[in-house]
Amino acid sequence: MALACPRRHPRWVASVLLIDDDEELTELLVSYLGAEGFEVAVAHDGPTGLERASSEDHEMVVLDVMLPGMNGFDVLRELRQRSRVPVLMLTARGEDVDRIVGLELGADDYLAKPFNPRELVARIRAVRRRIDPPDETPKALSVGEVTIDPAAHAVTLHGEELALTTSEYAVLEVLLRHAGTVVSRETLSQEALGRRYSPLDRSIDVHVSNLRRKLGSDAIRTVRGAGYLYALR
Repeated sequence: MALACPRRHPRWVASVLLIDDDEELTELLVSYLGAEGFEVAVAHDGPTGLERASSEDHEMVVLDVMLPGMNGFDVLRELRQRSRVPVLMLTARGEDVDRIVGLELGADDYLAKPFNPRELVARIRAVRRRIDPPDETPKALSVGEVTIDPAAHAVTLHGEELALTTSEYAVLEVLLRHAGTVVSRETLSQEALGRRYSPLDRSIDVHVSNLRRKLGSDAIRTVRGAGYLYALR
């Protein structure tokens, strides 16, 4: 079954689906995101959120871990069988395992509660920049059996399309464009995720682990103390 990709909205207005049972928080975010130019829809439980995320046209899903009816991890696991819509997980502060599990299940990013709404807006816009094509889209790039097509925002392996999240695609693109050379975690975080690297942030490592599993090879090598290298064969 082909995975659905988010479609673009008129006038480049991003549609965001908030899945969170905290009505006070969602009311605040609807107001804040609306003032920032986003169209916002809300679901307050897991099953409803999954149905809306799967069947409606949204460019971003903001998904809480703790939900009634179906927790956020189960929602994400099921959603990734149906769609590649970018997902930002909301996790409890200090729960590193929740963040890692979310990324391993296919989340594009995470944000710990409580958070500043301005940071949420910045994270959403960073994901959108990875989706929106630049004025001059780079040409397709092939390294070995892997081909990345920026115009279609697609990756193929042996001619078959790989189902990657937005962040996995961005990390792989940076590695392929620097194939044969070491890319630091700082560079990957800045160029792929659009934010400064923090030594406590495991996002890059988890995205690389997911890419290795999906590529089914050891082409992405760890260079201790330096970063990652996509090996030329």
